[in-house]
Amino acid sequence: MTPERNPATDHATVDALSADLEAALVRELRVRYEWDNRSRFASRLVTPVIMLTDSTTHLGRWHSATRILELSRTLVFERPWLEVASVLEHEMAHQFVDEVLRIRGETAHGETFRRVCAERGIDARAAGSPAAASAESARADRVLERIRKLLALAGSSNQHEAEIAMRKAHELMLRHNIEATAAHVERSYEIRHLGDAHKRGTRVESEVAGLLSEFFFVKVIRVPVYLPRLGKSGMVYEIAGTRPNVEMASHVFAFLIGTAERLWNENRHDARVRNGRDRLAYQAGVIGGFREKLLSERKDLKQTGLIWVGDGDLDGFYHARHPHITTRRHRVRINSAHAAGREAGRTVVLHKPVEHGPSGSTRRLLRG
Repeated sequence: MTPERNPATDHATVDALSADLEAALVRELRVRYEWDNRSRFASRLVTPVIMLTDSTTHLGRWHSATRILELSRTLVFERPWLEVASVLEHEMAHQFVDEVLRIRGETAHGETFRRVCAERGIDARAAGSPAAASAESARADRVLERIRKLLALAGSSNQHEAEIAMRKAHELMLRHNIEATAAHVERSYEIRHLGDAHKRGTRVESEVAGLLSEFFFVKVIRVPVYLPRLGKSGMVYEIAGTRPNVEMASHVFAFLIGTAERLWNENRHDARVRNGRDRLAYQAGVIGGFREKLLSERKDLKQTGLIWVGDGDLDGFYHARHPHITTRRHRVRINSAHAAGREAGRTVVLHKPVEHGPSGSTRRLLRG
């Protein structure tokens, strides 16, 4: 059970931590600033003073007169690194508009600022507040609700009924994305981090990440994050896409990691499994078997005219965020345990929502 949080205690904890960790955190923020400056702003920004403040009204702020870029201590110590980096990038965009473009006649979040952010894959929303709902987002919400209901049906104990429900959910996702792309509907994209930065990644997570990119309409990349309370870095998967697709991909990530672990525990005594060291090979096989199942469904749907050709706007957003991408290949050990896992994976039916995200968040995915 998670204890109730006391704001006063939390604030005291931040104060206690700052004596040992604040200097290291500020150094990390400067490193991140320099990386963003090179990657997103062609090194045209002059490094300002980066300062942590106790502000409770602003997550971040750019001060033109003093050349100070402020970030809230509560933000950097209490919120995920994704949010910290997003606020830093947001304030850097303000600095760019102010000092490089020298725009004076617009509001802080005016047309020039929004264009600068869009060109660089930066969240232009003021102080992280959610964007106003649009007709397209309302339609996407209705589609997401229909998918949620289909996934609930896919939890049926009747394997045939479950398979039909999952296939319909797959078809609905594919149709929605094809129609939105073909209609050139203006869509906004968001990002989310998956995985536990405190732990070393596994080949199973890597296999799931590849599957998300292939079938669930998101772009995936592995990125470093900083853990301020520990004074060290970790790695997570960053996914980018429309909000419904990010919601679905987050659910699939958690579902498949949990399902691979469950199937291993249920079948570890299979004659094809030699010992506990076959665990990752078996679980990777589960993901491979599920991928084969999705490939078969996608092939059948292609014959009905549903052909996914990609989302050019998402590609642009992704490459703006990550202009320098390195691709690495990894070798997968294929053995009898992997074959056993693949066999089990072909029977997996994606279903019902999860209550907790894979990063430890208590936010409910695909909520009903």
